[in-house]
Amino acid sequence: MKIPLGILIPENQTSKNEIQKYLSENSYIITVGDRTTEKMIDFDLIPSLQIIDGQEKREKRIPPKLKNAIELTVDNPPAEITSQSISVIKKAFTMKSPVRIFVNGEEDLLVLPVCVHAPENAVVLYGQPHEGLVIVKITPEIRNKVQTLLDLME
Repeated sequence: MKIPLGILIPENQTSKNEIQKYLSENSYIITVGDRTTEKMIDFDLIPSLQIIDGQEKREKRIPPKLKNAIELTVDNPPAEITSQSISVIKKAFTMKSPVRIFVNGEEDLLVLPVCVHAPENAVVLYGQPHEGLVIVKITPEIRNKVQTLLDLME
């Protein structure tokens, strides 16, 4: 995931106003990563789906606080995308938001199945280490590009 799937907002320009430029009124906001999720909650832009693993740059951390989220848990080893993870992501999209998926293992690559299975009005946000925040508007083009990446990984 060295190449961002969407628009990269540099770390020093990541603000609520900057992020809102890429959101519509009914955007289904999805965050992947503890720091990204925490940042969005702090901006009062509550993600409909949050995928976290209780770590940041491989260091344990306290998960972002959020009341009233439905919590799901899944095992997903580093550098993998398990079929269980894909099933839980699909299930999360059918539930009343906010939904939080806590990953035992690593959540980084789960950006890919999220982009394939997300609803039409979805915007996915994830961190690009040492660079900033990536914002991906889900379009048919993004779905096809990501599906091709997933097919190459099998």
